[in-house]
Amino acid sequence: MRDDEQGRRPTSTRTTVLWVPDWPVVAASQSLEVPRHVPAAVLLGQHVVAVGALARVEGVRRGMRRRQAQSVCPELELLPADDARDTRLFEPVAVAAESVVAGVEVVRPGLLLLPAGGASRYHGSEENLAERLVEAVAQQTGHECAVGTADGLLAAVVAARTGALVPPGGSAGFLASRPMTELGFAATTEDSGRQVDELVDLLHRLGLRRLGQLAALPAADVHARFGRLGTWAHVLARGEDERPPVRRRPEADLEVATALDPPVDRVDTATFAGRRLAEELHTLLVERSLTCGRLEIAARTDEGTDLVRAWRTDLGGWGGLSPSRITDRIRWQLESWLSATAVATARSRALDDRVRLRDARRAATGRPGDGPTGRTDEDVQWAFDARAAHESDDTPPVTLVRLSVTALDVAPAGAEQGRLWGGPSGGDLRAHRAMDRVQAILGGSGLLAASVQGGRDVREQVHVRPWGEQGAAPLPLDRPWPGRLPPPAPATVLPEPEPVQVQDAAGVEVLLDGREGLAGEPAWVRWSQGRRSRVSGWAGPWVLTGRWWSGQSPRAHLQVAFDGEPAALLVATTAGWACEARYD
Repeated sequence: MRDDEQGRRPTSTRTTVLWVPDWPVVAASQSLEVPRHVPAAVLLGQHVVAVGALARVEGVRRGMRRRQAQSVCPELELLPADDARDTRLFEPVAVAAESVVAGVEVVRPGLLLLPAGGASRYHGSEENLAERLVEAVAQQTGHECAVGTADGLLAAVVAARTGALVPPGGSAGFLASRPMTELGFAATTEDSGRQVDELVDLLHRLGLRRLGQLAALPAADVHARFGRLGTWAHVLARGEDERPPVRRRPEADLEVATALDPPVDRVDTATFAGRRLAEELHTLLVERSLTCGRLEIAARTDEGTDLVRAWRTDLGGWGGLSPSRITDRIRWQLESWLSATAVATARSRALDDRVRLRDARRAATGRPGDGPTGRTDEDVQWAFDARAAHESDDTPPVTLVRLSVTALDVAPAGAEQGRLWGGPSGGDLRAHRAMDRVQAILGGSGLLAASVQGGRDVREQVHVRPWGEQGAAPLPLDRPWPGRLPPPAPATVLPEPEPVQVQDAAGVEVLLDGREGLAGEPAWVRWSQGRRSRVSGWAGPWVLTGRWWSGQSPRAHLQVAFDGEPAALLVATTAGWACEARYD
C-alpha cells in the first residue's frame, strides 16, 4: 500500500496472533498416530516442507531433500503433506479460540488472527487475553500454542514466535533489528512463501538484511523497483497493515441425514428419501435466514464405504437452493454412485492410500521394497486388485444404508459484499441459474466444466466434471510432473492424433530409439495427406516413461515449427510418430 496524494499512511491495528508451532507436522503426526517422541517432518515431493522440534534439534531443516534429511537423522519419520488434512484438524483450535473471542480469522492452518482492542478490554489486558487463549486451546484440543500482540500482522507473528512483549506504537522499532528472512512468517501459502523467499534473496543481494533497512526506503521507490510484493513487504516492515483482521461470525454447518432401512439400490427409491432431506434442509436455512456456499452429499454403503461429493450453490454463498434444485443434485449424485464403478473407485483410492502410507513409512525406516519403485510384491498386488475392482463388470451392485446432505460455508443471508459496480461478488446470478436450468434438463453430466489439472500429457492436463461439482482434481497442479511440456500450451488438441512421419535431411525416418532418445535430427514432416513440411526449428524431446507394471512404453513430445504454417506438437513412440496438437 502506497501513501496517497494527501500524505495519509496505512494505519496499524492492534493485532493478536495465535500460533501453533510446526502445525503441519503436528497435524500429520496426529492423523497417522506417530508417537510424540519420534522426530518427524512433512515431505512434499522430494523436499522437506515442515520440520518438528525434535527433528530440528537433530539438524533437519526445511528445504532439505529426502536423502539429506535421513542422513542427518536416520530415525526421522517422513510424513506426507496434505493441506486438506491440516485445515480440517486445525478447526478445533479455531473453535477453542472462538470460545474466548467472538470472531477469528484463519491466516493459514496453524496461525489465527484477531483484533486485540475489544478483546483485550473485555478480558482486562492483553496478557489476560493471551492466557485465556492458551488455556482454552490446551484444554479443548491438547495442543500447545503461543500468543503475541503488536501493531501490525508481522510484528504480532514475530512476537508470538519469540515471546516478546511489544508495546503500542513500538512495532517499527521492534522489527527494525529483525532479519529480513522473517518476512516469510507472514506468508499464507506455499506459493506465496516461495515468492517471499525469492524477494528476501534479492534484498540480501542488494545489501538489505534487516527489516529496518527496508522500512527506511521511500515507499514509492520500493513499489517502482519491487512491485506489489515489495510494497507488501515494505508495509509489514514498518509495523503497519494492508488491512485489519476480519472478524468471522461462526456459523455451524447444517446437516440432515436419514438411515435407509431397508437398504436401497435403486435410484428412484434413494431419490425419494433425498427429496425429504432436501425439503428439511431448505426449511432449516429459511428459518435461520442462512445461505450456504456449498452443498455436501454423502452416502454410506452396506460395506461401510463412505461416498462424499460437494456441489457449489448459486454464487458461492449468495442466494440459496430450492428443494427441487437440491433434489436434482442428490439424484445426479445417486445415479453415479449406484453403480459398481463408484465403489470400485473408492476402494482403489483406499488401497492406493495404503500403499502410499507404507511407502512413506518404509522410506523413513530405510527399508526399501522389492520392486523397482521400492514397493513390495504385496503393495503391487494391492494396486492391481484396486484397478481390477475398478474395471470389473462383475462387481455386485451398490447398496446404500445412509444418506446425508450438509450445507457448508454457512453465512447470514444478505451478508455478502457486492462489487463496486454492482452485482454479487460470486458472478452473474442469471447466468448461473440458466446453467442450472440447462443442467436440470440434460442431467448431472449433461453440462460439463473444464479446468486445468496436473499431468504430463496435454490430454490428461484437462479435467472435466459436471457443472457445479466441487472437489480436487485427480492430478494436483502443484506437483513437479517431470517431463511435462513447458509453456505455452498448444491452442488446439486434436480429437484423434494424426499419424505423421518425421524425417531427417536425407529422408531417413527419425524414431525414438531404445535409449529413449531421438535417432536423428528432424528436418521434414510428412503428413497423412502426403504433403511434406520443412522443419524450421524444434524443441525437445520431453521423454515420458510409462508405468512399468502396466507395460506402457516410453514416449516423447517434440515441439516443431514450420515455414508458413502453425507449429505442431508431435509425439513419438516405439511404433512411430503422430501429431497431437497445434499452436497458433
